[in-house]
Amino acid sequence: MVDVESEGGVVRIFLNRPEKVNALHSPLLESLLESIQRVEHARELRVMVLGGRGKAFCGGADVGELSALDAESAPRFVEKIHAVCRAIRKLPLPVVARLHGAVIGAGLEIAAACDLRIAAEATIFSMPEVRLGIPSVVEAALLPRLMGSGRAAWLVLTGEPIDARRAHEWGLIEEIGNDDAVDQVVRVLLKNDREALRMQKQLLQLWEEAPLASSIEKSIALFGESKK
Repeated sequence: MVDVESEGGVVRIFLNRPEKVNALHSPLLESLLESIQRVEHARELRVMVLGGRGKAFCGGADVGELSALDAESAPRFVEKIHAVCRAIRKLPLPVVARLHGAVIGAGLEIAAACDLRIAAEATIFSMPEVRLGIPSVVEAALLPRLMGSGRAAWLVLTGEPIDARRAHEWGLIEEIGNDDAVDQVVRVLLKNDREALRMQKQLLQLWEEAPLASSIEKSIALFGESKK
């Protein structure tokens, strides 16, 4: 379900269900979560790259499993998606999303939970849940923070796809490029201090949610810790 490669302080995790466009069903989500949790405790690792095997990063939640959900099982399924996103955001190292092909629905939520997103030129992004009779939930809440409320609303209300150029213009991705672009970002990250990156990631997430005064107060405290 998940391929893991590790070398030189970099771990690369790939969704590996290419025959289903890496659609997220429970076994894949559970395997991905376990792999990310192992990364959290591997002190030798400095950067994580998350990608997908085959023609696409992720085609969204598995339609077969979605169609079988009811009012009782549906929250448990989306909690599995949330658990993966939460684990990515909790990691004490930067996570780079390597995107290509299609980045759809829950796959886009997982990409949004990463720290940096680099997409191939032909990549397509969409949040089509409303067309399936369900709302976009869990880490779709990150989209207004990345793109602004109007652009996020366009994605989740229309269900229409956007291409990589528009995704870049809208702030959904940081760069358009191939594996060379991903490797370049990884090399830059590896040059930086491990502990400073951990603190900076923590602050970035705080800045998304906390009031300005609280963000500044915590920033000052962490700056003091960096001098110990």
